[in-house]
Amino acid sequence: MATPAIGSSVLTRRGVLTATASSLLLSACGQAQPQDEAEPDGSASPGGPELLIGASLELTGRGAALGVLQERALRITLEDLNVDRVQVGNLRRSVRVLVRDNRSDPRLAAQQATDLIRKDRVHALLGTTLTETAMAVVGVAQRLQTPFVSLAPGDGIVLPLTQRTFIYKLTPDAVDVARQLARLISSRGLERVALLAADGLHGDSGVRAVAAALRTAGVELDRTVRLPRTGADFARAAREAVAGDPDGVVVWAAAPDSGSAARALRRARWRGPLFLDAAAVAEETVEGSNAAAVEGAYAVHPTCLTDSTLMGTTTAALARRELVFRYIHEYGGFSGFAPYASDALQLIANAARLASSVDRGRLRAYLQTQVTEGMAGWYAFAPIRHGGMERDSLGVYQLTQGSWARVS
Repeated sequence: MATPAIGSSVLTRRGVLTATASSLLLSACGQAQPQDEAEPDGSASPGGPELLIGASLELTGRGAALGVLQERALRITLEDLNVDRVQVGNLRRSVRVLVRDNRSDPRLAAQQATDLIRKDRVHALLGTTLTETAMAVVGVAQRLQTPFVSLAPGDGIVLPLTQRTFIYKLTPDAVDVARQLARLISSRGLERVALLAADGLHGDSGVRAVAAALRTAGVELDRTVRLPRTGADFARAAREAVAGDPDGVVVWAAAPDSGSAARALRRARWRGPLFLDAAAVAEETVEGSNAAAVEGAYAVHPTCLTDSTLMGTTTAALARRELVFRYIHEYGGFSGFAPYASDALQLIANAARLASSVDRGRLRAYLQTQVTEGMAGWYAFAPIRHGGMERDSLGVYQLTQGSWARVS
């Protein structure tokens, strides 16, 4: 479970942020007051009051490779939360999550978000693993002033902040992932690399971040090639990317495009090192027909990716270990991308506890002051920063015989 960042072992920046968060909680919201069942935005059922959350996920369509993972983790964490329920003021509330399959369609995601807020009267929203569906929900959530915790990559989800006051993002910022990749590439002595980036908003973030990071690291960007839409033939883009015989190729694309791009590169007879961004890390990327193509690839990803994260004894580490064991027991394997939905659910529940309320405005105020260790990594939200994954939570991994091993 997500736990407040306290104690002497916390990094200096985190400690500062924690102290800042504590003061902001008091100044932004004042003293929290107990809330009873008559609160206008509350939701009650025959079994008692509820914390009601809407989840829009890509359970089918091109985003299903990541969306299904989120739904699985969500089920496990929801069950855990409801053992004791969530203390909100003087009430213990059950948590209910209304899951909707947006079919990887932005228009459907926007309509679902509207219905969840207006008809179902949810207190908060979470979900979407595609940047395009996330942006569709962003517009609705901001307009209807409902907190939305996004699981999708793409820095534009929370920027500009003045227009995203109810929006939060859990995935790492593109600039932090790109800097790690650039340092890795430089340390390997590579002088010239090509960038093969997905179409759409996630690819746009990668193009900007990678170009800047490589320039800072003194590595030449030989060329940037954009992939066509998911489901199209990537062969032409792959051939163009390696035409200049680069020392390495960065593939900035989420699953399933990451695996398809790797196969296309190998079919183009390119055998050099491959570098992936965090959104590529899913079972679909490393299994089946993709396995040989991605073997030996490097990826930057939050440190929840390998079993080494299970050795810790903090509250968050123990909760992470339990999630991984239960996930493996129920689904036969564990993906490093899965914990984001778990963290989103915990963050919303924590905000309700701190606010002693399920009022949407108060949830927003307490979300933006949380500094916490979650399942995927550390988050440090602040009024001036709604993209919470800390760069300290990222590590470099290499795929060896189908398993990710941390190399730095």
